[in-house]
Amino acid sequence: MEAAIQKKATMFRLNVDLIERLKAMAKREHRSLNNFVECILLDVAYHEPNEVTKAAIDEARSGKLRDVPAIDTSSVEAMFKSVGL
Repeated sequence: MEAAIQKKATMFRLNVDLIERLKAMAKREHRSLNNFVECILLDVAYHEPNEVTKAAIDEARSGKLRDVPAIDTSSVEAMFKSVGL
């Protein structure tokens, strides 16, 4: 038999617009606001990105990609050409 997860009621002061947005997001997923917010917080608190993702985040934040030409997505052929394939 699994042990029951202990929970504690806590009060937060949040921006009214944020609360309304979270409620709408929870409703779209057919979940309670409490469950939706708890899952978001669990994800943030316990799931750290892997090394490849961290490297990609660092590269994006560095600004190195600002001067890279945009990828042409008008067609598959154009896309391949714009990425050098």
